[in-house]
Amino acid sequence: MNASYPKKEKLKSETLISKLFLEGKSVSAYPLRMIYLKTNFDETVLVKAGVSVSKRNFKKAVDRIRIKRLLREAYRLNKASYFNNLTTQYAFMILYIGKEKPTFVEVEAKMKLLLQKFVDKSTKE
Repeated sequence: MNASYPKKEKLKSETLISKLFLEGKSVSAYPLRMIYLKTNFDETVLVKAGVSVSKRNFKKAVDRIRIKRLLREAYRLNKASYFNNLTTQYAFMILYIGKEKPTFVEVEAKMKLLLQKFVDKSTKE
């Protein structure tokens, strides 16, 4: 798995997203939470991921978009080191549940912790 985040790996299906929130399991490393679901796609990708930031906590779209960019970049840089050994397909939604604006260093550190928790939990299942 390379360090890119192409369109094929983005979670866009409304039915899959609603199924993810209804049936998915979660891991969290405050201020991040990841909801994941084992699933099957038509494509050859192993992981589809999306990011979300609450409008309740960040009223200005500028702030929400900035945090989403930080989340996507931290995910893109770290996914290869955690998902190379995956054999099944997963759908992820990464949520930012904090109330203050983060820096990239904070987001990346928490993203690494979050991805490690996911790997630990998914290998036990």
